[in-house]
Amino acid sequence: MQALKIWLTAALLWALLTGCMEPPEGTLKVGAKAPSLRTVKLADVGGDFSRITTYRYPDERMYQYSLDEALQLGKPIVLEFATPGHCTVCDKQLQMLKAMLAKYGDQVIFLHMDQYQNPGAFIAYRVKGDPWTFVIDEEGIVRFKRPGRMLYQELDQVLSKIVTASEETAG
Repeated sequence: MQALKIWLTAALLWALLTGCMEPPEGTLKVGAKAPSLRTVKLADVGGDFSRITTYRYPDERMYQYSLDEALQLGKPIVLEFATPGHCTVCDKQLQMLKAMLAKYGDQVIFLHMDQYQNPGAFIAYRVKGDPWTFVIDEEGIVRFKRPGRMLYQELDQVLSKIVTASEETAG
């Protein structure tokens, strides 16, 4: 009986820890054209953060563009799917992205999609669960994707390469 309790506890813990993510194979593929769609931005909700995100400490720069608008600007994009209202890891992921904004804010567009306010984006990118991070280049091609929480250094390496490639293409 004790072994069964331990096994059930372990199975429940595993399900809770992995339940927020789906295998990467089911989402939009790296190398694919990023779907362009209208998403809710801060101006659409009169500046009311509670109508665009469940994140407690939002940064307005993550909500200034709709996804379709951002794709038209010809800059790399970090597209973060995270719903902190039901995902503790998502909260930590968004905190890390705010730190990235300080470094790359003028070179990269950061967009946060909350499942409750932008479900169409979750569908278009075939994201089930969160957090998910997509990096899209200046041509609108998905160059990187990762389920789950990322460390600052991991995303910094990806963005450094994308920004360098973008500058070489432009210059």
